[in-house]
Amino acid sequence: MREAEITRKTAETKIKIKLNLDKQTGIKVKTGVGFFDHMLTLFAKHGRFGLDVAANGDLEVDAHHTVEDTGIVLGKCFKEALGNKEQIERFGTAFVPMDETLGRVCIDLSGRSYLVFNAELTNPRLGSFETEIVEDFFQAFAFSAEMNLHAEILYGRNTHHKIESLFKATGRAMRKAVNVNSEIEGVNSTKGVI
Repeated sequence: MREAEITRKTAETKIKIKLNLDKQTGIKVKTGVGFFDHMLTLFAKHGRFGLDVAANGDLEVDAHHTVEDTGIVLGKCFKEALGNKEQIERFGTAFVPMDETLGRVCIDLSGRSYLVFNAELTNPRLGSFETEIVEDFFQAFAFSAEMNLHAEILYGRNTHHKIESLFKATGRAMRKAVNVNSEIEGVNSTKGVI
């Protein structure tokens, strides 16, 4: 089983995440930020991951620390669960429509951290959720997982739909990238390591 359990505690947050790449052990997400809980649930469902997230943060300030630190811990869980990355596909791409919106996410589990984020989120808030922290989440996730992550909204109008399409597409792209392919010898790189 490729799985990980990581707890990270700072003066601002305490985040505990359990991740299972190979078995849908259930999805439980409780961060205190309703919209973010919904997005992480979609990510896990469409990625077919077992995911348990328990986050306590300084929400009296705002959701930024909770969302960003959850991205850090989730990325570390993927890195740990993947181990030496032998026989994984490594690359994953997904297009996800959400009504009038089309999102695209491309991933390379390369061992190199990079984020390209192209999404105009015209509504600055969805409930109490500040939409600018979506990019901060993906930045933290990509850098902690040590992967290239390109997330784009190709077109769309509704900010909720845009963010939802990106989280669903990220789950689907991650599923493709982490899949084991027995035809791959060692790691999927001419370098011999990723």
